[in-house]
Amino acid sequence: MSKAIGIFSGGLDSMLSVETLRRQGIEVLAVTFETPFFSSKRAIDSARRLGVPHRVVDITAEHLEIVKNPRFGRGRYMNPCMDCHALMFKKAGEIMEAEGFDFLFSGEVLGQRPFSQNRQALEQVAKASGYPDRILRPLSAQLLPPSGPELRGLVDRSRLLAFKGRSRKPQMELARTWGIDHYPSPAGGCLLTDPGFSRRLKDLFENEACWDVRDLHLLSVGRHLRIQASKKVVVGRNREENEKIGALAREDDILLSVARYPGPLVMIPHGGPEELVEIAASICLRYSDAPKEKPHQVRIRSGGREWLVDSTPCDPSLTDKWIVG
Repeated sequence: MSKAIGIFSGGLDSMLSVETLRRQGIEVLAVTFETPFFSSKRAIDSARRLGVPHRVVDITAEHLEIVKNPRFGRGRYMNPCMDCHALMFKKAGEIMEAEGFDFLFSGEVLGQRPFSQNRQALEQVAKASGYPDRILRPLSAQLLPPSGPELRGLVDRSRLLAFKGRSRKPQMELARTWGIDHYPSPAGGCLLTDPGFSRRLKDLFENEACWDVRDLHLLSVGRHLRIQASKKVVVGRNREENEKIGALAREDDILLSVARYPGPLVMIPHGGPEELVEIAASICLRYSDAPKEKPHQVRIRSGGREWLVDSTPCDPSLTDKWIVG
C-alpha cells in the first residue's frame, strides 16, 4: 500500500484530495502548518469529520523569513503564496523522508488562483520545495503532466480528477456524491490576504526593529495608530477585542481605560515615554462614551502598578491621521 502526506488546510479542496487518494486504498496523513497568519482550527475539525490521521506543525520562524523576503514575490497584499506552498511541501517532505512515506500531495486546483496556481507556478513551487518528482495534485492531475507518483505506479492516474478554474461547483457536486456534507467556506484562511492586516504588518516591518510573535497576533485585533516612528497604540473596538487585548498584554505593556465611562482598552505595546502615555490617554477618551467637552480620568496599568491621569479627548482629525488599519 502506498503512503502519502497531504498538505491539509481543512477546506473543501484539501478534503477532496484526501478522499480521492483514500478511495484508491492509499494510506494518508494530513499535515496542517500553522503560523500567526493562519491557524489549524478548521483543519482539525475537517480532519476529525473525515476520520483521517492529522498532524499540526508550527512553521512560524521559517515562514516569517519568506513573508519578509519572498523569492517569488507577493500576491495582492502581503501574501507570498508560492513561497509559502514551497515551504509547506519542503517541511512535509522532511516528514515524508523521516517516516517512510512515498509521496506528497495537496488540494491545489489548476487556475483557481491566477498568480500561484497556474501551470508554471505549480512547477516552480514543486522545484523550489526540493521534491519536484514526489508531488501530486490529485484534483487537477489529469490536466497536468504525469507526476512522479503516477509514473512510479503509486497512484492510478485514471482515477484522479480534472478540476480547473475558480468555480467550486464541480467540487461541491463531488462532495455531495461522496457524502461530504460539511466543510468550511473558502474565505478567511490566511490573514496575509486581508488588506487591513497587511497594512498593519507592513507598518510593523517598516517601523519597529524589536517585535515578536505576540506582536503578530496583536495585528488582528483593534485599531492600530502609529504615533511615533517606533511606537503605536492599539485600541479595542468592542468588548471582545478589549478581552483579546487584555489576554495578549504583558508586563512591559501599558494599558489604559476610562475610569468612569464605557470605552476601549488601549495598549501601548512594550511601553513608552510619558508623552506617549498622555497621547494614548486622550485617544482612549476619544473612542469612549465619556462626554467630549471636558477632562476625564483615565486609568493606567503597567508592571503591576496602577494610577489615574486627567486627560481630554483627542481631536478626531489626529486619530484619522495616525490610524494604520
